[in-house]
Amino acid sequence: MFGKFLWLEWKSFLRSASFGKSLGLKILMAFLAFYFSAMFLFFGFSLYPLLKEFYPAGEPLQVVNRFALVYFCFELIFRFMLQTLPVIDIKPLMILPVKKRKVVNFVLLKSLYSFYNILPLFLIIPFGIFCIIKGDYGSLNMLGWMLGVYSVTLCVNYINFIIKKRFTENLKALIPVVIIGIVLALLDYLEIFQISVYFGRLLEFLVENPYLAIIPMIALLLLYKWNQLNLQGKFYLDAHLKGKSRQANTREFGWTKRFGSIAPFLQQDLKLIWRNKRPKTTIYLSLIFLAYGLIFYPNDSYQEMPAFFVFVGIFITGIFMINFGQFVPSWDASYYPMIMAQNISMRQYLASKMGLITFSVVVLAILSTPYVYFGWNILLLNIACALYNMGVNVPILLYAGSFNKKMIDLDKSPFMNYQGTGASQWLVGLPLLLIPIFFFWIFNKFINYEIAVGFLAGLGIIGLIMRPSLLTFLAQRYRRRKYVMLQGFKQKGE
Repeated sequence: MFGKFLWLEWKSFLRSASFGKSLGLKILMAFLAFYFSAMFLFFGFSLYPLLKEFYPAGEPLQVVNRFALVYFCFELIFRFMLQTLPVIDIKPLMILPVKKRKVVNFVLLKSLYSFYNILPLFLIIPFGIFCIIKGDYGSLNMLGWMLGVYSVTLCVNYINFIIKKRFTENLKALIPVVIIGIVLALLDYLEIFQISVYFGRLLEFLVENPYLAIIPMIALLLLYKWNQLNLQGKFYLDAHLKGKSRQANTREFGWTKRFGSIAPFLQQDLKLIWRNKRPKTTIYLSLIFLAYGLIFYPNDSYQEMPAFFVFVGIFITGIFMINFGQFVPSWDASYYPMIMAQNISMRQYLASKMGLITFSVVVLAILSTPYVYFGWNILLLNIACALYNMGVNVPILLYAGSFNKKMIDLDKSPFMNYQGTGASQWLVGLPLLLIPIFFFWIFNKFINYEIAVGFLAGLGIIGLIMRPSLLTFLAQRYRRRKYVMLQGFKQKGE
């Protein structure tokens, strides 16, 4: 039965309407997987000698055991943010004589073959072999340690399964767990209650008594059973039809009426962002990445590379522009056919998108003014980058949007969600970032810093002056691509 499930998923992948995008994305992910596998393998072989060098007074295995809990905590965080859980479409299976338990077991066992579960082996096995060869540890002792540590890694996999199923829809419920984790970390750091030391001693006891590796393996089976019962209980088409009663969001954004003909579209976009998970996340990310400059502006190593600050300025003032603008008009995919069937001006539709994104650049530029603390040159460069974003990058993004034909499910989790991502999303980043960096570098190198900043600002101002003509051109472009996009939005494959 498992072989049939695999065969069905393989055919689903090959026959998907988004096969080209999925194949290209999987090739890229395969390259990254190979890169990280090589890095982990290298680190696995280098860990023992490095610990011998940096901790000559201690045993490398004891040092690893001491920091093992920290590693598992970070692994859980990265899995929660990045790992995509395996899914299977149960609707076609409901009318077939297939047991629910078999389908659930397939999903749970499929998660064990995740790259996130294979990667730790490149670290655990080489280090364990070095401990056997270089250290005073028996083969059986280290085998028990390796089995125990890897079982804990797989336990983290199923804990992540539970957390995502229970808390992804309501991240606020995770706040108490996060607070407890922060408190324990502070207590450990202040050496009041060193939970990492106690966990390390448990692993050392495991080395001395390798048969105790059965304990984390039993914990793994219990977590597997927990997930199995949880998924079986939700194996119904109507499991989520009756949701929790909650007050409807009736915010109308009436103040947008002052913007004239683009007001209805602007109001629709604000409602879309306010009421849906994935677009709302773009707001949170924009505010978080305002602090991006703190990594580079105080760093002395970047002071001799002012062209790199252009990248930072474009990124800080344009993060919403990039995250939201690259998916125009995919955000509206669910009702885009209705828009195209009405007597609606495409120029006004695009003007509202352009106005919203431009407003976001202005707001982020204002919020970034405290960076004047690092010098007036930084403030002027950020303003120039904001003008460049408004005048040049916004039209480029909207032009790239005419190639979008993948719909987006607005309620899906934004973490590691590539739905709606096509070749245009990967390629558009090059002109957005590299062109202004190149122009700035040329003028800064052969003339001076002020002229380079002025040139970027000048390009942005020219783009703003030419905006009416650019809007007309973009509207014609979208009209020519109208039926291609409509056909693409009908395909619901990721």
